[in-house]
Amino acid sequence: MTEESYMASVVYQTNKKTGIAYAYESIAYWDKKKKQSRAKRKCIGKVDPQTQQIVPTRKRQLPVVSQNHKRGPVPITRAKRSFYGATYLFDRIGEETGVTEDLK
Repeated sequence: MTEESYMASVVYQTNKKTGIAYAYESIAYWDKKKKQSRAKRKCIGKVDPQTQQIVPTRKRQLPVVSQNHKRGPVPITRAKRSFYGATYLFDRIGEETGVTEDLK
């Protein structure tokens, strides 16, 4: 028997910590190695407690990539120079002793 059959259903499961019920799309399949039925589950959304309707938890859309937009490094718009530790100390010593002016 080479034909594979799949059984799809909606499974409801409640999170014990939060008490929120979630809906999952469950697809049953036969695992040949273990010789057992298995299921692949994908979260569809939360179950609204009052209306019992499934509310999607996130948007399931593929991002639209513009053909004019190229991915790559983002140019720097703001530059900042900070001094810490030994660098700051040596710069201050150079200013105080006059070595910085002599090197310029």
